[in-house]
This record gives sequence, structure tokens and C-alpha cells, in this order.
Amino acid sequence: MSAQPPHEPPPPLLAPLDTLPAAQAKAPRLAEAVGGSRLIDLLFHLPERYVDRRRVTSLAEANDGDVATLTIHVTAISAPGSPSRPWVLRARCEDSVLEIAWFIRARWVGPWLHRTFPEDSVRTVSGRVRRYGNRWQMEPPDFVSPPDEIPALQPIWPLVKGLAAKDVAKAMGAALPLLAEVRDWADPAILKRRRWPDFAGAVHGLQAPERIPGPEALDRLAYDELLAGQIAIGLVRRAAQTRPGRMLTGDGGLREKALAAFGHPPTGAQRQAIAEIDADLAAPRRMLRLLQGDVGSGKTLVALMAMLRAVEAGAQAAIMAPTEILARQHLRTFSRLAGAAGVQVALLAGSVKGKERSRVLLGLASGSIPLVVGTHALFQEKVAFRDLGLVVVDEQHRFGVAQRLALAGKGEDTDMLVMTATPIPRTLLLTQWGEMAVSRLAERPAGRKPIVTRIISRERREEVVAALRRAFAKGDRAYWVVRAVEEGEHHDNVAAETTFAALREIFGEEVRLAHGAQALDVREAALRDFASGQAKLLVATTVIEVGVDVPEATIMIIEQAERFGLAALHQLRGRVGRGEAQSYCLLLPSSDLVDGEKRRLAVLRDTEDGFVIADEDLNHRGGGDALGTRQAGQMGRRMVDPQRHGSLVRMAHQDATLLLERDPSLDRTERGRAVARWLMPFFGHDVTLERLAAG
Repeated sequence: MSAQPPHEPPPPLLAPLDTLPAAQAKAPRLAEAVGGSRLIDLLFHLPERYVDRRRVTSLAEANDGDVATLTIHVTAISAPGSPSRPWVLRARCEDSVLEIAWFIRARWVGPWLHRTFPEDSVRTVSGRVRRYGNRWQMEPPDFVSPPDEIPALQPIWPLVKGLAAKDVAKAMGAALPLLAEVRDWADPAILKRRRWPDFAGAVHGLQAPERIPGPEALDRLAYDELLAGQIAIGLVRRAAQTRPGRMLTGDGGLREKALAAFGHPPTGAQRQAIAEIDADLAAPRRMLRLLQGDVGSGKTLVALMAMLRAVEAGAQAAIMAPTEILARQHLRTFSRLAGAAGVQVALLAGSVKGKERSRVLLGLASGSIPLVVGTHALFQEKVAFRDLGLVVVDEQHRFGVAQRLALAGKGEDTDMLVMTATPIPRTLLLTQWGEMAVSRLAERPAGRKPIVTRIISRERREEVVAALRRAFAKGDRAYWVVRAVEEGEHHDNVAAETTFAALREIFGEEVRLAHGAQALDVREAALRDFASGQAKLLVATTVIEVGVDVPEATIMIIEQAERFGLAALHQLRGRVGRGEAQSYCLLLPSSDLVDGEKRRLAVLRDTEDGFVIADEDLNHRGGGDALGTRQAGQMGRRMVDPQRHGSLVRMAHQDATLLLERDPSLDRTERGRAVARWLMPFFGHDVTLERLAAG
């Protein structure tokens, strides 16, 4: 029995982007922009805003800076008189003269202009108009009809380099008709009570609206996302609760030796978390526990203590990290501490090949390797364990339910501990975790100094550079974080590429660059150089938000800090202060801050308590991210805005609980089958019920 009946083909919306003819040419760029490779990922790529091209249709009603859609009569096209001059089109528009200038130095511009705007022709153009005295100018138009079809209401989607809005619109238009085959899974009573559209109507209403969308469409999709997560959690929890576990106990000898090598006693919060985990491990039922620890709270030590308890009980333990860089960091820590206890630790990742890979696979199968640190490679088919007793999943939000369960399925009645460094407000725990048992770390480990956070004007940039010179002379390292990969056409984001070039001129070969639009090997090479000390300054976007541990890094600089969420700022700040040296976080906001932005940054300056910050972030955060070139892979939740959709959390939890009570295998009712076939895989929970039943 499976969530996807074998006789039914997979839904077309789960097919790769390149299976859609309209998307083939731009499939890699589309996948980068939408954060996924499936057609449904494209449909879930929500617009940041909408441009109403019907609102202004004449210069008489236009204001400076408006987007206008105008009918023009072409009178002349002038070639540039010098390299600094533009191509200029002149046209009559009503009783006025309209000029359009193209500052593009390419050979195709002239032929294209004459072909698109023949003299004395009538065209309809849509773009932003500017007034200079008595003259009107239009920026190079977004649409020209003919040949373009000008949308009345244009969605504006986040883009990446090499991808144009027209590319997204073309692919979106081809994908939307595929919604017709989706059978809605929503409870009709909920739709009626909330006045929500059906699933297809919600997606259409956001991606191809006839009017500016109200909140109903997004609320419906946010509810679907919450419901899918709650059902997945419910299935896993039921499997864990209904199956017997194993009792993992030990004499504590291995732990004592590891703690002696650690050199500091555990904090009170760490001791409590270890005791809670020990109780679960010793109980005759399977453990499914969340270890929630703020940045720098010491989750790694707690995880190692749990894994050593499994080894003391005669079993093996594995920890899975989302990146090889983070896995290698765990390997260094575990090798030092577990090695002091005489426990062998191995690494299994994509880069482990040949004889070493064979050695590790043989050691896991025979049991001679009791602890393994790895990435997605851990749950590959060829990996077998003699007796896997405990699985730890780090940065759990980077893995789907299927991946977590695939690793747990390598053992018999395997206990599972999942960890997150994201401070989740208490009011949101249910959103992500349902009723999962939670251990919480809220103390700073011994030997760590508070991070000094300062808000500094960007005009003092030279002082910041001078401070970096002094820090580098002492052997320290620093991060310089910016929000976007590159400048966009209509915003003023400080960009990684530009910042890197400028700082490279100052500091030379000691600077590296890391952002989500890079090839993975290029980005990881930059991170390795920084971690090893070959580079002293890392210019980066939020790709370093999690999983980067460089104790020598003592300075974190964040440009345009007001444009980040508080939780993201806190995560970034947590990349420093990981050694015993004093560390600093320098926030360089824009010069024109509003009062709300000042208050938010003041919260970060005045506290390091991630849970306080998370609650404050929840109170102040608005929905959506309308600035900058979007980072691939920085998805988080697609639809859910905690501030806006908090009231839907409990409703989704109750709905999921009732559904699973009536149809625990999601194959007995029409709604259950729709949930299994469409809802769950659409939102990334593409697990089979057989696997869930097996735990």
C-alpha cells in the first residue's frame, strides 16, 4: 500500500521543468529562481507584487514615475551621435511628444528598433514614464504591441541572473492548464466557512489574476502548506508511537572520557536535554525528539552524548548534515571527543570515494565503525549498518520527511533525534512539529563571551575597513554579508559581486566570495579557504546563515541590515563568537531608516537571546520579500507568514488529526487519496505509506 497507487502515473505537475516545452530553454535558470526542479515549484513561485498596466493609459493622467500603457505614433528614430548618447525614438502621444531612449551599445539595437517601430507606425507601449519639464520620456518599454501581448495586470516574480520576466510568464502560462487534473483535497466546509477558492483557483488567482488578489488565495495555499506538514508529522508520530522501540542504556564510561577531552562541564540546559534524551533512549518505545538550540548553545555536544549512549548500548549511531562542510565540522569535533574515548568516527559524503569509501561501507556493515557523520550519502541504497540504533538529523529543515525516514530505515526500531538552530517561538512550535517532544537549549556554553553588536552608519565604511586590517593582523577572520547576488534594475541593493570586487581591491587574495548562484563546488571551495585560513575575509549572502563554524572568525559585518529579518540577522551573528576571543557584529543599515526598522535593529543590539528575538521577529515581520535578486535555495516556507497565518496553525493541526483518525493510511476516503496523491508531494512530503508504516 502506498501513497501513490502503482497503476496511476505521477501527476504531471511533479514532472521536471524541462518536460514543459515552454520552459526547456530556461529550465536551469527557472529551477534556480523557483528553488526546485518541478512544475509545481514553478506554480508555487509567488509574485512579489503586481503592476496594473490598465491604471494609466494617457499622459494626461500620468504622474512622474507611473507605469503607463500608451498608444503612440512613431515619427523618428535617431542613432547615437557619440558613444555616450542613446538611441532615441520620438513619437506622438495624444497632444504630446514622447521620447524613449536606449543606452545599449549592441549591434542589434538599431535593426531591432527599425524593425519593431517602423516610421509612421502605431504601437502600444507599456513602461515607466518620467517628466522632464514639459517633455515626457519613457524608459525602454517592458512590452511593445505588436508583437507583444500586454498583460492588464502583470505579476512581478523574483528573478535570477539570466532569467527574464517574460521567461517566467511563458513557462507559467504553459503550466497553469495542468491544474485542471488536480482533485481538490480541502474539506468543503472549511472552504465555505473561510470563503477560500479551490486549489486551482487559488494558484490561478495569484499567478494570472484579473484583479489585484485579496488575501483569500494566499491564505488557502498557506493552509495547504500547514496541513501537509501536520499530516506528515502525524504519520511519523503515529508510526513512532505504535511501534516498539529498543532500550539503549550504558554505564557512561565513554561519555566521561569525551567530556574530559571537551574541557568544560555541560551547561544546566545541556544536562537537562541529555537526561530527557536518555529517558527516551531507555524507554521501550521509539524516540522522536526535537533538540531546539539557539545559535552557539551546544547542540553538537548533546548530540554526541546521545550517540555515545547508543554505542555504550552496543549499537551504532549516525548524524546527517545538509552539507559536506558542516559534516566535516562535526567530524573534527567528534573525532577529537569520541576519539578520546576510543570510539572510531568515519565520514560518508559525496567526496569520499575509492578505497576510503569501501572501507567506511565495510566498517558500517560489520559494526567496526560505531559512529558515522555524513550527508545525503548516508541513506543511499548501498549503505548498510550492522545495528543502527540512533539517527541524528542536523539542520532538519534542509531534509524532507522521506529523507529522514530513509536513514532511520537503515536500522531496526531506530531512535531519531532532530536538531534545529532556528529559535522557533513557542507559538510556532506546533506549526512545524505538532506534538513532538522538545528539548530546548537556552544557555551559552562555558568559555563563550557575549558578542558585541553595534549599529554603524554606512558612511563610516572606511573605519570598518581599518578595523578589519587590525583584526587580520592579529590572525582574526571576518564575514561581510550582503543581501543580493547582484544589483537589480529597479532597486538599490548592495550586491555580493560588487562588494567582493571592491574589497578584493583593498585586501587582495585574502578575500573570497560565496553566494547561492555559484556552482556548488565553487561556493564550497570558497568556504573551505575561509575555514582553513587561506582567506581572511568572506563576502557572502545568507548561504552562510547555518552550518559554518570558524572559531577564528570574530567580526560579522551586515550591510543594509534593516532588510533582513531579525531571525536571519541573529543566525548570521551566530557565525562569530564561536571561540574564546571577543567577537563583534557590525550592522550597517541604510541611511533612511524608518522608526520600525530602528526598533528592530535595537532589539538585536540589546539581546542575544534567540527566543526573545524570534518572538520579536514574529511581532514585527511582514509578509513577503520584495527586494533583491533572490537566492536559490533560500526558500523556507513558501506560503506561510507566521504573523499573518498564526491562527491557521491549530486549525491545520486539528484537521490533520481528524483526517488521520478517519483514514490513517490515506487510502480509504476520497479526500485521503487526494491528500496522498497531490497535497503531500506538492509540498515536498512525497513519502510512501509503506515507509511511514515501517517508521
